[in-house]
Amino acid sequence: MTLPFIGMSAVIITLMALIIFIVNRYKKCPSDKILVIWGAMLGRNNNSAKCIHGGGAFVWPLIQDYAYMSLTPMNINIALTGALSLQNIRINVPSSFTVQISPDEYIMGNAADSLLTQTADSIEDMARNIILGQMRLTVASLTIEQINGDRENFQEKIRSNVEPELNKIGLKLINVNITDITDQADYIDSIGKKAASEAVNKAKVDVAVQDKLGSIGESEAKRDRDIQVANNDAEAQKGIKKAEANQRCYIADQEAQAIQGENAAKQTMALSNAELKVIEADAFRKAEVAKRQAEVEIQKAQYAAEKQRLNAAEIAQQEIDKQKLIIEAEAEAEKARQLAKGEADAVLFKYRAEAEGQQALLEAKAEGYRKLVESAGEDVGAASTLLMIEKLQEIVSLQTEAIRNIKIDKVTVWDRGDSGADGKTSTADFLSGMVKSLPPLHDVAKMAGLELPTYLGSVKGKDHADAAAAAQPQTQVQPQAQVQTQPRISK
Repeated sequence: MTLPFIGMSAVIITLMALIIFIVNRYKKCPSDKILVIWGAMLGRNNNSAKCIHGGGAFVWPLIQDYAYMSLTPMNINIALTGALSLQNIRINVPSSFTVQISPDEYIMGNAADSLLTQTADSIEDMARNIILGQMRLTVASLTIEQINGDRENFQEKIRSNVEPELNKIGLKLINVNITDITDQADYIDSIGKKAASEAVNKAKVDVAVQDKLGSIGESEAKRDRDIQVANNDAEAQKGIKKAEANQRCYIADQEAQAIQGENAAKQTMALSNAELKVIEADAFRKAEVAKRQAEVEIQKAQYAAEKQRLNAAEIAQQEIDKQKLIIEAEAEAEKARQLAKGEADAVLFKYRAEAEGQQALLEAKAEGYRKLVESAGEDVGAASTLLMIEKLQEIVSLQTEAIRNIKIDKVTVWDRGDSGADGKTSTADFLSGMVKSLPPLHDVAKMAGLELPTYLGSVKGKDHADAAAAAQPQTQVQPQAQVQTQPRISK
C-alpha cells in the first residue's frame, strides 16, 4: 500500500510542477502591445524574431527570450522652415504627425528589428528625421498655389510619401495636421489679397447689375402704369396730348436714368479691372523680385560652398604635405638612429672583441708564466733569466736593425783631413761613436736585473769600441769636402 501511494504522489507532484512551468513560460500579449520572441526554434521562415499581437505563445527557457513593444501613439511636432517649392520660393509648413508602431504582421517585424531596444525619444527622433526629409521632397514637387489652394491634396501627397518610409522601420502614420503655411516672400499673402480683391470687384459688379435690373424693372412698371393711365385718359378727349407729352418726357427721363446707371456700372467695372491689373502686376513684380533674390541667394550659397570646398581641399592637401614631411623627417631620424646604433654596436663589438682578445692573451701569458715558473722549480729568478734569454735575439735584432736601417750613403761628414794623436780621423770617430751609442748586450741584461752567463762573452772599455770601429768599412776622407760612403752596414 505504501509504494503505490508514493508513486502516485510523485506523479501528482510532477504534473503540478509541469503545469506551473507551462503557466510561467506561456506569455500573453495585451491588445496595446506587441510580444517579440527571439532565439532558437522560431520557425516562420527563419525570421530573426517572432511578433505576436493580441495572443500568446510559449517561450522556451534558455534558448528563447521575449520583450514587449508598446503601441501607444506618439505625437511629433514638425517645424519645417525654409523648404523650397517648385517655384524656388521658401515656405514654412509647421505641422504635427501622429504615429505608432504598426501592429500589421508584415510591418511589425521591421519594428522588432529596428525599434525593440529603442526608447520613445529615440523612436520620435528617427520618425522626425524621416518626416522632415519626405516633407521637403513633397514641397519641392508642388507650386505655392497647389500647396495653399488644396490642403487636402497636399496632406494626401505627404501621407503617400511619408508612410512607406515609416513602414521600413515598423511605424504607422495615423494622422497628418498642417497648422499653417507661410512664405518668406509674402507670396501667399499676395495671393490672398488678390482673391479678396477679385471677390470685392465681383460683388460690386453684381450690385451694379442688380441696380440696373431694378431700375429697368421700375421704369417698365412705371411705363406700363403710365400707358394704362394714358389709355384710360385716352377715352376722354380732354388732356390727351398733355398726357402723351408727359408720358414721353417721363419715359425719356427714365431711359436717361437707366443709361446713367449702366454707365456708372461700367465705370465701376473698369475701375475694378484696373485695380485688379495693378494688383496682378504688383504681385508679379514681387514674385519676380523674390525669384531673382532666391537665385542670387542660391548662387551665393553655391559660391560659398565651392569656396569652402576649395579651402577644405587646400587645407587637406597642406595637412597631407605636412604629414608627409613629418613622416619623412621621422624616417630620416629613425634611419640616423639605426645607423648610429649600428655604428655604436660595431664599435662596442670591436672594443669588446679586442678586450676579450687582450684578456685571452693575458690569461694565456699568465698561464705560460705560471708553467714556466713551475718548470724552473718555483725559482722566479731562473724563470726571468729564461725569459730574458728568449728575448736576447729580439734585442740584438733591434740593435742591428737600428744600424742597418741607417743609409750611410746619405750621411754627410765634414772633415778637415787631419788626424789625431792616435792617427784616427773625425770620420772614424763618428762611426765608432755611433757604435758605442748602442748599449752592450750585458748592459741591457743588467738593466733588467739579470746576469748573463759567461759563455755569452764580455766586452769592456776601449776594446769594445775598437772592435766596433774595426768592423766598419774604410772610408775615403777628403779635406774640406763632403764624404759619401757607398756600402751599407749589414748585421
